Amino acid sequence: MEPNAEADSLKRVFGLPTLVIYGVGDILGAGIYAVVGRIAGLSGHLVWASFIVAMVVAGFTALSYAEMGSRFPKSGGVAYFVHRAFRTDWLSTIVGWLMFCTCVISMATISRAFAGYVIAVAPGLPDWLIVLALFAGLTFVNFRGMKESSALNVFCTTLEVSGLIIVILVTSLFLFGGNATTVPATPTQPEIGWVAVIQGAALAFYAFIGFEDIVNVAEEVRDPERNVPRAIIFALSIAGVIYILVSWLSVQVLDPATLAASKAPLLDVVRRAQPAIPPITFTIIAAFAVLNTALLNFVTASRLIYGMSREGLLPAWFSQLHPERSTPYRTFFVIVPLAIALAVSGTIQLLAGATATLILVMFCLVNLSLLVIKRQAPQAPGFQVPSIVPVLALLLNLGLVAFASNESRLLGFAFLVVGVLLIVLRNLFMKGTLTNSEE
Repeated sequence: MEPNAEADSLKRVFGLPTLVIYGVGDILGAGIYAVVGRIAGLSGHLVWASFIVAMVVAGFTALSYAEMGSRFPKSGGVAYFVHRAFRTDWLSTIVGWLMFCTCVISMATISRAFAGYVIAVAPGLPDWLIVLALFAGLTFVNFRGMKESSALNVFCTTLEVSGLIIVILVTSLFLFGGNATTVPATPTQPEIGWVAVIQGAALAFYAFIGFEDIVNVAEEVRDPERNVPRAIIFALSIAGVIYILVSWLSVQVLDPATLAASKAPLLDVVRRAQPAIPPITFTIIAAFAVLNTALLNFVTASRLIYGMSREGLLPAWFSQLHPERSTPYRTFFVIVPLAIALAVSGTIQLLAGATATLILVMFCLVNLSLLVIKRQAPQAPGFQVPSIVPVLALLLNLGLVAFASNESRLLGFAFLVVGVLLIVLRNLFMKGTLTNSEE
């Protein structure tokens, strides 16, 4: 009985320090290493202001997540929260599907960024081969279990933070060490206004995605009611300060147009600030940084499907854990093929924008759910925020969705339609099964 009991429960392997590292590792990575150039293309030298706006918007929803994670330390994340608030299976299933899509689209985005950094030092390799090799490695690590995934996360987080420290140090020395030449003037550079800053923030929001993943591993956290809220706040604060500093320094070293055109933006920043650093060194760091975010998105997607399956929102087949590794390995058969298909067919900016748009919609539903739950049960043990917090978070999220690109909104709508069709097919299948069993 003991092995079966172990296989039916997730192991609690996270304390507060490792959970904060998990969160910081999830937030950092692809956002700053891959899309900072695209954001600079929108908001120019005010790219740092776009990151501040995105951080403020993310911060309000992070507080809502902190209370939800304290109230309900369960796998399933946003889908579980919405289900607890509205008790509607179809809505919870749609929410879970869209949240799953954000993870998978983000994995596809990251795999393209990973390929971009690898090709920077090995131009002969094809994109598709790099993408396949990346997902093969991620699948193996996730199958091994959370202990192995967490160990790789710690290693990758250390590398990616080291890479950002290198960026901060070399750009600071370049700018303030007495030999700076400032960014070359670009006479065609347009005047940047607040609309461009907010448009940049709508894309920069992609860089902050990850703090919400902390609640999806709550069942693997020791003392989750206390540690989950603290980890969310600490992780978002650490990542936000790093983003603002790195983005400001980057546009002091390279002009926004050059940064926007780069496939490996931070590598080009380091090359100009300190040419003596071998490109291969920083490329390895950057590749591991984006790999880390892909790893954590993979973990989140698998735990999300597992949690929804266990709550009866998806077929029970997905809730079966591996008898020896205690990992939801059956979810891999959905995650990997879909992520690869998106990776080979989309661009970084489109995929990142679609991910940010979908996650903003999810955050709107989380804040609505918290308002409903706070009305149903005003008093609850653990972390709590005033009702004005989810209200402001909801309005800010809707504001950023309005400034997202049309292409991103269209892609998000397409995934919503697919989710609705899947629910209709599932209900028809279940109805047909019941009818046959009655006969």
